[in-house]
Amino acid sequence: MKDKKIWVVFTDGASSGNPGPGGWGSIAVSPLGQVHELGGSESPTTNNRMELTAAIQALQKIDDRGAPIDIYTDSTYVIRGITQWIWAWKKKGWISAEGKPIANVDLWQQLSSLTIGRTLRWIHVRGHAGIPGNERADEIAVQFSKGGRPSLYRGELDTYSIDILDLSKNSQPDPSQSRGLKKKSSSPKKPHSYLSCVNGAPQRHATWSDCERRVQGRSGAKFKKAMTQEEEAEILRTWGFSPTDLK
Repeated sequence: MKDKKIWVVFTDGASSGNPGPGGWGSIAVSPLGQVHELGGSESPTTNNRMELTAAIQALQKIDDRGAPIDIYTDSTYVIRGITQWIWAWKKKGWISAEGKPIANVDLWQQLSSLTIGRTLRWIHVRGHAGIPGNERADEIAVQFSKGGRPSLYRGELDTYSIDILDLSKNSQPDPSQSRGLKKKSSSPKKPHSYLSCVNGAPQRHATWSDCERRVQGRSGAKFKKAMTQEEEAEILRTWGFSPTDLK
């Protein structure tokens, strides 16, 4: 761990009722092997607000803006929001495609500001699948949501009772696939295009290498493979764009 120059973060949220009493939990592991557990409660609230709060609190705690951060969460709402939907929201003044104000806009704006100038990788983990970091973050969140005050660890990774870096039980999907767009590994068909979006600007690429060069190392970048012209249009729609917006 001490040779791996990244922060590792796990976040989770919980609520009893939607809205109802809620709690959040985060665990941040520094590149120097220091572990800091965080948690808190709010009522009334929702699960989504607690998921967002957990990520916000973790990033606020990390004042080192130079080292990359891997954030593990079981919330597709958080991941898709911060890596995909947020660009269209900003472009439209935080108004949805249906013309309604974005839910939890105050938290989305906080989270967005905390990503500026940072190298972040948002990684989805399966909830309640025995992944130690996710299980502990969930435990903290649930205890706070029930009015408890769990003991929060702060100290050396070597003496931490949880094997937080064990991700062996996580089966992470291809990050270029989401929103039901299944990867057809058995199909020899050549993709119609590769799409990327950096700083709110979508672009079409003929090859994966061209797409990869554009998104690599760019915070908040998103990318997808489209097998057909119709699938390309659907991907762009979920990002808040149309084919006429492509460069």
